[in-house]
Amino acid sequence: MSAANWQTVEGRVNTIVRVFDAPRDIVWAAWSDPEHIKHWWGPTGFTNTIEEFDFRSGGHWRFVMHGPDGTAYDNHNVFVEVVKPERIVIDHIVEPLFRIHVAFEAIGETTRMTFRQTFESIETFERVKPYAVPGAMQMFDRFVRHLERTKR
Repeated sequence: MSAANWQTVEGRVNTIVRVFDAPRDIVWAAWSDPEHIKHWWGPTGFTNTIEEFDFRSGGHWRFVMHGPDGTAYDNHNVFVEVVKPERIVIDHIVEPLFRIHVAFEAIGETTRMTFRQTFESIETFERVKPYAVPGAMQMFDRFVRHLERTKR
């Protein structure tokens, strides 16, 4: 389903660009509905319990990621900006601190997503890079599989 993808890691920024074989409204729906997100957010083997999802600028998103080994990771995000169907900006306000900027561009019946994750410092990024970089790519592989399931 993903026609193209690439990832760059520079300084304190992890950038992923993927082209999905789905219209932008479908991709947006998978990002804006917690019933979708719980199925694809996080690396391979993780599950999610979403406790709060107020999808609007200034809204909060609280959830627990459950690792394959049973470890629970509490997460708290704030939606800094939500501009349907163009972009979402999210601040992760618990350690490690970072901002996610996601842009969605319609290209015919496909969607190019640019995901940029900027950590508060190079030191923070260096500490989490061994799992954050491959984990982000795994997350979007999961996203592709979720899109395939929802298109049936």
